Amino acid sequence: MHFKSLKVFCDVVDCRSFSRAADRNGLTQSGTSQIVHQLEERLSVKLIDRSTRPFELTPEGQVYYSGCREIVDRFDALEDEVRTLRDAVVGRVRIASIYSVGLSYMNVLVQRFRERHPDAKVYLDYQHPDTVMDQVLNDRADLGLVSFANSTRTLQAVPWREERMTLVCAPNHELATRSSCKLGDLDGRKMIGFDENLVIRQRTDRLLAKHHVSVQMVMAFDNIETIKRAIEINTGVGLLPQPTTMNEVAQGTLVELTLEDVDFVRPIGIIHRRGKELSSTLRRFMELLQSTADSSHPSRHHDDMHTDGMIGGTGNSDTADSATTKSP
Repeated sequence: MHFKSLKVFCDVVDCRSFSRAADRNGLTQSGTSQIVHQLEERLSVKLIDRSTRPFELTPEGQVYYSGCREIVDRFDALEDEVRTLRDAVVGRVRIASIYSVGLSYMNVLVQRFRERHPDAKVYLDYQHPDTVMDQVLNDRADLGLVSFANSTRTLQAVPWREERMTLVCAPNHELATRSSCKLGDLDGRKMIGFDENLVIRQRTDRLLAKHHVSVQMVMAFDNIETIKRAIEINTGVGLLPQPTTMNEVAQGTLVELTLEDVDFVRPIGIIHRRGKELSSTLRRFMELLQSTADSSHPSRHHDDMHTDGMIGGTGNSDTADSATTKSP
């Protein structure tokens, strides 16, 4: 049995996919499947239940994965430690990101890091916020990028960016001729919003109520891309993070209006598991992220941005990973 087989098995579990694990290791999908099969034959047990979609680990597979993960991580850390003696940036960085953040920033940053450090491997995975946190907690990702994250007993959150929220409408909407508006201009209008269990929806509702603005919430979705599509066909207006609508505004399919009388932002943060030893490569990547953070944040006294929703705040640790802290 080769060490490579243990790494391939861990990647299959981490990726929840034989094909993606194959890509990580420069193998074919059938070759990856054969490696796992050989491990199962050697142990005389089934490690993976292939009858379910997606596949699940058997109890034996759970135990084996936990042990293999420790071995692979320790080996990677050892290699990183040795190579660091000659100041080389090698090893891997596994990033899990919510879609809106990944699509707005990460492709460019990953490419920049690869150009600076060609010997390092960076894996970027777009996921739902719950899955991002799960991957970080279970060491299937080194870093996570989410909005409205709290530090908890098991997760450390580091502030990264603050995205200004703007009003977005279709080009044929009556507000489309303006470049800015007041929050009160939304009163009585049809609005496309986020699902009620998302923090950003709760913050939006609180902001509207604080300013005595009543809207008709005609549709609600759990992701920004679907909200944008609904706004484009003039179903209603929406409040969205400005970086997520740049392409549509440039293409003329959406119009963006600055909010004149409120300072409303979506905070983005970097999360990693508490107690996790950060490799030098991982620290370098975090330094790159921090170097691209907003140089001049909006005022820290944001409308409706209380500390329980701010990254690095002291929110309720018992509920920080529950549905009440989901973020788009």
